[in-house]
Amino acid sequence: MDSRFVRPQILLARLRFELPVVQATSTARDDDDTKTGTKKLFKLPGTLKLRKKDTTVVFVAGATGNVGSRTVKELVKSGLRVRAGVRSIDKAESILGVSISYHVCRNEKNYIKDDQLEIIDCDLEKPDEIESALGNSGVVICAIGASEKEVLDVTGPYRIDYEATKNLIAAAKNAEVKHFILVTSLGTTKFGLPASVLNLFWGVLIWKAKAEKALIDSGLAYTIVRPGGMERPTDAFKETHNLRLAPKDTFTGGQVSRLQVAELLACIANNLELAEDKILEAIAETSAPLRSLEDLLIEIPSQKKKVEKDEPKKKVVEAIQVDTPPIISSRPLSPYPR
Repeated sequence: MDSRFVRPQILLARLRFELPVVQATSTARDDDDTKTGTKKLFKLPGTLKLRKKDTTVVFVAGATGNVGSRTVKELVKSGLRVRAGVRSIDKAESILGVSISYHVCRNEKNYIKDDQLEIIDCDLEKPDEIESALGNSGVVICAIGASEKEVLDVTGPYRIDYEATKNLIAAAKNAEVKHFILVTSLGTTKFGLPASVLNLFWGVLIWKAKAEKALIDSGLAYTIVRPGGMERPTDAFKETHNLRLAPKDTFTGGQVSRLQVAELLACIANNLELAEDKILEAIAETSAPLRSLEDLLIEIPSQKKKVEKDEPKKKVVEAIQVDTPPIISSRPLSPYPR
C-alpha cells in the first residue's frame, strides 16, 4: 500500500440515506446550518437535501479504472479531497490501496472515508443514486468507458460511454456542480486513422461524441480531454515522451500514458479557470519540449470565447446585407447606357 495516497488511519462509516421529512412551513433558522454556515436547500418532498458545492472536493467516476485510479492518487497528492465513485468497494480497496474490513448492511450506503478520500458505492446506470453520491463535490471527473475485455457486449459503448455519462451530467447539473471534466478519445468528431479504428468496437467513438455534445449542451462549465492511445505506454512513458496539448480535431493518432492523462486531469481540477469550456487533445512525443501543464492549458482556446468573438462579425455582415439595394430584374446587363 502506498502511504503517500492513503492515510494509515482510515475510518469506516456507514451512512443511512433516509428521505428527509419536509415540513409544510420552515423558518430561516431551520434552513441554515449555523455551525458550518452552509445554506440548506430543499427540493421537492421526498428528495435529499442539497449541500453547498466545494471546488476542492472532486467526484471521480470510474475511480477503479486505469485512468481513474491514477487520477484519484494525483488529486490526493495535489491536496484536493476526493469522492471516488465505484460500483465495487471490494475492488476499490485493492486498486486504490485501501485495507479495511467492513460489514455491508441492507438498505444502507457503505463507504470508506478519511480526511482526503471517500470511496462511495455508485452505479451510474442507476440515475437515482448519483446525486446523493456527488455530495458536496464542486468538480466532477468522468473517466468511465466500456470494458475492452467485454468485446462481445454490443450495448457496452452505448450504455457506459453515452447513457451512464449522460446520467452523470444530468445529476451534476441538477446538483449545481461548478465544473465537469470528461475524458473521451481522439477521433470523436474528426475521422482519421488510426483513431477511427476504435469505432469497430460497436461505434464507441460515436457514443463518446454524443456524450461530449450532451455535456456542452448542458450549460455546465466543462473541459473535455481527448487522449491518444493509452494501451501500450507505461507510467515510465513520460520519462522519454513529453505531453502535447492541441485544440479539438488536431490529432488523428498518437500515444500518451495513463499517468500523464491523470496528471493533466489533476492539473485541470486545480486550475479550473485555465481549462474552462475547452476541448483538449493530448498525446506525448519525444520531440515535444518539456513544459508545465499550466502553460499548455493556457494556449488552448476556449470554445465559449470563440463563439462570443464570432458573434459581432456576424451582425456586421447582416447589416451590410440589409443596406445593399435589391437587384432589379429589369436592369440592363450592360454597364453602358442605351
